[in-house]
Amino acid sequence: MPSQSERSAMPAWVLATALTAIGWWFGSGTHPVWWATWLAPLPVLWLASRVRTPWAVAAAFLAMAIGSGNLWSYMYSHIRLPLPVVIYAMTLPGAMLALCVLIHKRLLLRGRPIAATLAVPVTWVALAFINNLLSPHGTFFDIAYTQMDALPVIQLATLTGIWGIGALLFLVATAVALLGAAHVATRVRIAIAGSALLILAAALTYGFWRLATPPTSQVRVALLSLDQTGKLVPADSPEGRSRQDRYLVAMDRAAGKGAQVIVIPEDTFAATAPVPAFASFAQERGVVVDVGVDFQEENSAERNMAMVFQPGAVSPATYHKHHLIPGFEDRFTPGTSFRMLPGSPRIGLAICKDMDFQDFSTAYGQRSAQLLLVPAWDFVEDGWLHSRMAVMRGVEGGFAVARAARSGRLTLSDDRGRVMAEASSEHDDAELVGNLALRETRTPYARWGNWFAWIDVTFLLALAGLALLPSTKKSAPKDAF
Repeated sequence: MPSQSERSAMPAWVLATALTAIGWWFGSGTHPVWWATWLAPLPVLWLASRVRTPWAVAAAFLAMAIGSGNLWSYMYSHIRLPLPVVIYAMTLPGAMLALCVLIHKRLLLRGRPIAATLAVPVTWVALAFINNLLSPHGTFFDIAYTQMDALPVIQLATLTGIWGIGALLFLVATAVALLGAAHVATRVRIAIAGSALLILAAALTYGFWRLATPPTSQVRVALLSLDQTGKLVPADSPEGRSRQDRYLVAMDRAAGKGAQVIVIPEDTFAATAPVPAFASFAQERGVVVDVGVDFQEENSAERNMAMVFQPGAVSPATYHKHHLIPGFEDRFTPGTSFRMLPGSPRIGLAICKDMDFQDFSTAYGQRSAQLLLVPAWDFVEDGWLHSRMAVMRGVEGGFAVARAARSGRLTLSDDRGRVMAEASSEHDDAELVGNLALRETRTPYARWGNWFAWIDVTFLLALAGLALLPSTKKSAPKDAF
């Protein structure tokens, strides 16, 4: 039965849990509000220094699990994932923050406020990174994607990948929350908060500096999405030829507007050979045409392919999708190689879900790509999120991204993460022609990969060990309200 002190603190516990749940509801999911994400952890982190450990951990878990209820309609009703998968996705953020708070609280009780401050960002990032390594969906729903509208913040990804963004967010939240921890010395609280704000200021200064760098060149790109039925048709069938004709008319309009590159969505046609009409168009109009094709090879292997027709080329360049959606794309044989087109600008190829994985940031960054062409296929509701995940790969790797999606977003983004032009095919056909800024960018992340995440994993092991040690300080606070 709760004690008198516990009962008196219950209103604060309920309020903090509710506020974090509300913040996470609006600050996560498929359409996050970026500033709400910064506020979301604050209430339960503030609560952690005021209540006993079980109550603090419970608040963290419940708040994030309730806030993750914003995924229910998308995951269960819309894309119809199995119920256990949906429950796992909705409870994972709660479990992660609960462990963050547990280690944070134990370190506070041992009189180690600096280690306690670091424990929250370190634990969150380490767990998110481990989940990324194990999950067939890569970095999907990582907290860093909530910040895609905060351009100065996401420039940090050029140094640390997405992991530094999550670390910065939780570091600031924890430092601010500790300002109200009465049992921590005032000078220590001020020093922690001041250090966190200095790190935030440094990150923002770096971000604004990068955003001020002018482009070195540009390319005019067209993105076309003219069929949202989801029906795959053979290119040489009557329906396939009719679809080709629609695209050829739109491609002619785009070329008339000066398009040098045209991208058509993933799995637009089924084919067993190159599509002659697109090859002829590329030769006659002098444009690069990237078409998403379900390709059946002679040896019976089926590939999710990008088929790229180039002026002067005898045969199309091809690229096979690496990362396939479990349960949806089991018929395909995955690709294993990366593909760069000859000439200038330096163009690389990818398809849809490939851009959920950071190996594409590093692989094409190391190949000095300036632009990635990405045929894609979204699920309507996740169009914004999925397009921004591709944008983030460009920031990490230092290249622009031209992404054309069925049932989603058509986006032209530069290597700084600016979405320079956008259209929606979520409910209707869409055409987009725009200029895309290019740069000669070499990012530290493309060179060093997930160095920051591995440091977090190492620090988590050290902090967890420290949290398990018995307290040696007589002045350490008791675990009570």
